[in-house]
Amino acid sequence: MATRDLISNPCQDACATIKTDRRFEGAPIYLCPGCDAEWIELDERTEPGASGQPQVTPTPSDADADPALEDHHFPQGSPSPATASDVHPQLLHTVLDAHDIRALAEFYRQLLGLVYRPGDAPPFVGADDADWLVLTYPDGRRALAFQFDDHHVSPTWPKVGVPQQLHLDMTVPDRDALEAVRTRAVRLGATVLLDRTHDADEPLYVFADPAGHPFCIFVA
Repeated sequence: MATRDLISNPCQDACATIKTDRRFEGAPIYLCPGCDAEWIELDERTEPGASGQPQVTPTPSDADADPALEDHHFPQGSPSPATASDVHPQLLHTVLDAHDIRALAEFYRQLLGLVYRPGDAPPFVGADDADWLVLTYPDGRRALAFQFDDHHVSPTWPKVGVPQQLHLDMTVPDRDALEAVRTRAVRLGATVLLDRTHDADEPLYVFADPAGHPFCIFVA
């Protein structure tokens, strides 16, 4: 990027803005990743120079770019991170272990109205030997995944023995929906572990799924 004489935002706030670690005359240098423009705000200078037009130093060339960011694609409209340390992972899905992952996937598919990721649906012919399955929302967003574990031990929580380790929280809009979903969950193979529907502020049920993983459904 060429050295520029930029004092105020040339993009007129139309682009995303990154505040870099570099400074000029004590003021932070801002970067627009969309058009490669750089600028400072005059009222942020703590060491103003004699000249009226500050010269900012060139940014590193593409050859000096962080290789960890080369293949990373950021959502349209969001600023690209200045360094690899600014990249935050995104939660993709929650993975549940089980002996029979098809049965567990079918339980959550029918309970939550999810769909199989392409290629993960039960086979029409032949053995179902999948050891990893993914369920998504109808729009393709990931929801849950299931991993075969021959040594999986079902939680015994709330009894002592095997702790729950994690649980899923789900919500419904009102008490009628809560009762309807309870009926569906039990019909699909869930076990009611706790009935707290008498709670006026947050009525809920705690269930165990067919593999023993606890999950809560409550009004919110």
